Amino acid sequence: MAKFLSEEQGKQIIAAIQAAENNCSGEVRVHFDAHCKGDTMEAAIKTFDRLGMQKTALHNGVLFYVAYGDRKFAVIGDEGINSKVPENFWNNICDLLTEYFKKGDFVGGLTKGIELCGDQLKMYFPHQRDDKNELTDEISYGE
Repeated sequence: MAKFLSEEQGKQIIAAIQAAENNCSGEVRVHFDAHCKGDTMEAAIKTFDRLGMQKTALHNGVLFYVAYGDRKFAVIGDEGINSKVPENFWNNICDLLTEYFKKGDFVGGLTKGIELCGDQLKMYFPHQRDDKNELTDEISYGE
């Protein structure tokens, strides 16, 4: 699985996560699976839980879940986010990802999608001076 991204591409995605988290108090993670068995949203929810993303103080974690072999993805937020944002909050992020992913540009799509996520979240979860990074910025991989 590590061959899916080069070291440089991984650094680019991590830099986007760090920039987004400097723009808001949300916690962003990216997870890659080669394939998604079953429903993509269910797989994303299980991954969110397995990564412990529900353990942030404000319940403001966001997961970008990508099953690159199946060309499927999901973007999900924790209950703290979903209780504050409008129902269609994730739509434009997903539309942006779809546009890039159709061209096979996973890194560009994730970078821009994470940036947009940080911009949108700052209205509901502004960056705090004493904000701590509660979740690792590292990319996670399934089997």
